[in-house]
Amino acid sequence: MKDQKRNFDKEAATWDEHPDRVKLAEDVARAMTQQVTLKPDMDVLDFGCGTGLLTLRLAPFVKSVTGTDTSQGMLDVLQAKADKQGQTNVYTRQIHDSDALPGPYDAIVSSMTFHHIQHVEPLLTQLFQALKMPGYLCVADLDLDQGEFHEDNTGVFHLGFERTALHALFRKVGFSGVKEVTATEVKKLTRKGDIRYFSVFLMIGEKTIR
Repeated sequence: MKDQKRNFDKEAATWDEHPDRVKLAEDVARAMTQQVTLKPDMDVLDFGCGTGLLTLRLAPFVKSVTGTDTSQGMLDVLQAKADKQGQTNVYTRQIHDSDALPGPYDAIVSSMTFHHIQHVEPLLTQLFQALKMPGYLCVADLDLDQGEFHEDNTGVFHLGFERTALHALFRKVGFSGVKEVTATEVKKLTRKGDIRYFSVFLMIGEKTIR
């Protein structure tokens, strides 16, 4: 693992050219809509939205989706796609590591971002606070991957997650009804030259009155 920051601005223009990323977003969006009932009056936050591959797939189901990311380059691509598609309920907001998250939201979603977050528990606390009550947090990320998923682990702090441990963190910060499902598998050629399937989970927690 490397703690240098990855230059996502530089990758933004060609990010969507990888079919595996597009399929992953499609599968995660499908899993989310199957597990959580999205309603036309809901405001949603997509944390670590990148170019909006997930954002734009959820937008038709809800009142609004705000995509947040540290990379302005990624957000610029998302905004251009939203404008081209006529998605008037999509908004973008650049955030920095120390920023307080906007809110409150009916649901917060995040896909393939948590393994880039060094300290997960404080982030979960922030996300919990940014939710309305009732509200949902939906996090999709890698199961333990032995460091083989990325060609370059720059900016990667977690080589996937052990579901039981992340489940416990959800509960610790206040989420109830925590559950997880396998959202998809990603077929990739590893650095070793092997074909491997990497599983991606979807973990959901509810913010409810206890």
